[in-house]
Amino acid sequence: MLPLSPFQDFITKHKLFSSGNKILLAVSGGKDSVLMLHLFKAIGVNIGVAHCNFNLRGDEAQRDENFVKILAETLDLPLHITHFDTKKYAAENKISTQMAARYLRYSWFEEIRLANQYDYIALAQHQNDAIETVLINLIRGTGISGLHGILPKKQHLIRPLLFLSREEIDEIVTAENISFVEDSSNVSTHYTRNKLRLQVIPHLQDINPNLEKTFAENMARFTELENFLELEVAKLRTKLIHKKVDGLYIALDEIARLNPQKLLLYELLKPYHFTATVAEEILDSLNAVSGTHFFSSTHQAIINRNDLVIVEKHAGNLLNQFVHPATAKIDFGDATIFVHYSTEIKFEVNAEKAFVNADQLIFPLVIRNWQNGDKFIPLGMKMFKKVSDFFIDEKVPLHVKHNTPILVNGNGDIIWVAGMRQDNRYKLTTATKKVAIFELENY
Repeated sequence: MLPLSPFQDFITKHKLFSSGNKILLAVSGGKDSVLMLHLFKAIGVNIGVAHCNFNLRGDEAQRDENFVKILAETLDLPLHITHFDTKKYAAENKISTQMAARYLRYSWFEEIRLANQYDYIALAQHQNDAIETVLINLIRGTGISGLHGILPKKQHLIRPLLFLSREEIDEIVTAENISFVEDSSNVSTHYTRNKLRLQVIPHLQDINPNLEKTFAENMARFTELENFLELEVAKLRTKLIHKKVDGLYIALDEIARLNPQKLLLYELLKPYHFTATVAEEILDSLNAVSGTHFFSSTHQAIINRNDLVIVEKHAGNLLNQFVHPATAKIDFGDATIFVHYSTEIKFEVNAEKAFVNADQLIFPLVIRNWQNGDKFIPLGMKMFKKVSDFFIDEKVPLHVKHNTPILVNGNGDIIWVAGMRQDNRYKLTTATKKVAIFELENY
């Protein structure tokens, strides 16, 4: 008999889906996915079938596709099929064929899910797949999250066969006389997963005949440990990370007090895609000079006096933006500068605004990044000062310096270091007849 009660118990225990949900089943034609299809059909869930032809195994791949077509038609189920030029995609993106196939199928499954209003995508991974995943993670290096293997549910992906081992699936398929197709690549040791499956795990099973059960229990413990760590890190993140207009601040002395340091700092920085290696570099640099940088794929962290400041990474200097007489708004990085004019000669003490004698403007003006050698006469002073020295005196963090808009007149004069100080040469006087008002707004 089909193991319907254990199947339904596993679904209920892990809250994989609710009654009335619509599920898209990834069916390759192999025994695992075909058994999953029969289990779903037997319990009366609203399902559809998705099959990918990766064009990697010639006639065998076409045989698999034809088998899944016939199976879906026999069971009167909606069918979604696609073809990929997997090798071409792998070559273009300089990744392995396996990685290319993984990316292509998961992207396509999600497209089909959204287009056809499926609630979840069901994958036929079982206990042995989970063991292989843990071993691969251990070999390549992993944190705690890599030790729980494959989760029963993650966002829109569900894995309802994780209650079964490969041996149990083989027994059920044989007993129920369920037809399937065999993927010849499963016996190739060219792939890491197959090497583990065929050459390593059998030796581990000789040592521990209950390997699947042992791994399942261990993975459950690691899942609980990860959940506990996430809760503790969430509390730490609330306590230690302070959001300011120019970035996220963590006091260096708070980082120094973390225990265990490397683990907790890595977990704190993980949402910003910093690696464990970079976390270790930061710990080794707590006494470094201000301006020391660390990078992830999306962010940079900067030692700024007594803090570690995390900001989003920009791809180099922003392009110059021109300001014409009719310009009312300019977007520049994470800031917007609004421009308007008035004949009311009025000045406010507000660093976010510049009140400029409009008759002195030579269009087009330019808004750009700070450049080495920039100088201006800060409002209230009589002598030129380098903008870099002005930043130092004002204790402006390095990451803010490089993102501060500089408003430049057509003759090259700096009119305003936006959000900080305008130039004394362009201040309002009793002779001013028209005022140009520039206002900075940061996101």
